[in-house]
Amino acid sequence: MSSLPDRRRVVIKVGSAQLVDPATHAARLDRFAALARDIAALRQAGEDVVLVSSGAVGLGRQRLKLALDNALHLAEKQAAAAAGQSVLISQWDGALQVHGLMAAQALLTPGDTQSRRRWLNAVDTLDALLGFGVVPVVNENDTVATDELRFGDNDRLAARVAQMIGAHQLIILSDVDGLYDRPPSQAGAQHLAQVTKITPSITEMAGSSTGSSVGTGGMASKIEAARIATAAGCAVIIARGDADQPILSTRAGARHTRFAPADSPERARRAWIRGLQVADAALRLDAGAQQAVEAGRSLLPAGVTAVESRFERGSAVRLLAADGTGFATGIVRYDSDEARRITGHKSSEIEAILGYRRSGVLVHADDLVLDGRTDTRMGQGNDAND
Repeated sequence: MSSLPDRRRVVIKVGSAQLVDPATHAARLDRFAALARDIAALRQAGEDVVLVSSGAVGLGRQRLKLALDNALHLAEKQAAAAAGQSVLISQWDGALQVHGLMAAQALLTPGDTQSRRRWLNAVDTLDALLGFGVVPVVNENDTVATDELRFGDNDRLAARVAQMIGAHQLIILSDVDGLYDRPPSQAGAQHLAQVTKITPSITEMAGSSTGSSVGTGGMASKIEAARIATAAGCAVIIARGDADQPILSTRAGARHTRFAPADSPERARRAWIRGLQVADAALRLDAGAQQAVEAGRSLLPAGVTAVESRFERGSAVRLLAADGTGFATGIVRYDSDEARRITGHKSSEIEAILGYRRSGVLVHADDLVLDGRTDTRMGQGNDAND
């Protein structure tokens, strides 16, 4: 996982039904423009935005002149995704450029969220794009995904992205204004404005996972996405996406359902790190480095005296005092072979030694949990002098 962001981060998920005309499968240019206005307003307010956008298959279907009323075979769906991705990112880039913003495409598969190394690579890319002020447009890589190995819908993908980047809010735009205790079309259906905990009864209210004619995610998938995101400390909102400015309208009080996070992103992250299993992987520190870490600063390679066992980048490692006593757990940013090569060296020397520099620290302060620490404060994010 990445370090905790300095700016608030929002993930917006928009489905095919919002972006693709169900009759012609043409792009709904007004919806791209409306959402781009909202994204620009969020950026202006100091929030980073990652957009998880469906629509490639629908747009590609029209481009390839595939029958609009027939189910697609896997190869046809993958071909449509490949043909439609360029249209989708072009529409987003054009809509955002009106507001001086740039879109960048990022395609993910489930393997990118399940493999620790690929997870970190994806996080680093998203972090870098946000650092450049770019709006990442994320979609599932349907061109290579198979029915047996895919997210299945972009609701779950959006939740994973929110988890990846430490988002404070996930907004899922839908054709309904949130969760009801029964199908909204039924008489007496009651809208739920707030869900504090996703219980079996809440899951039952979601009903079938069937989506729209151009999408795949129904309310059940949105509830599952909310379960994933809220566990990571991210609040989730399900709202209508067809308003003139759907995001700002929701924040101004338009009806929606809010799922409360189980905890703050910071506390959720600390609990996650504390619960990681660590075998023999460890870094032994000198007294100065231990003191710096205990003061809330990052661990630099200059303060490490030994690397024990083998581990991959992104693994949990124990931090040991000079006498071998463990005092903290952290997520390491280099694998064990790399760590051994840069141990004892200044951060400025990493690139000369390895031929590249992934980070100036071995373990970032936001990726550290001290044993017995009961406060909710993460590290200060400062590095010890090297």
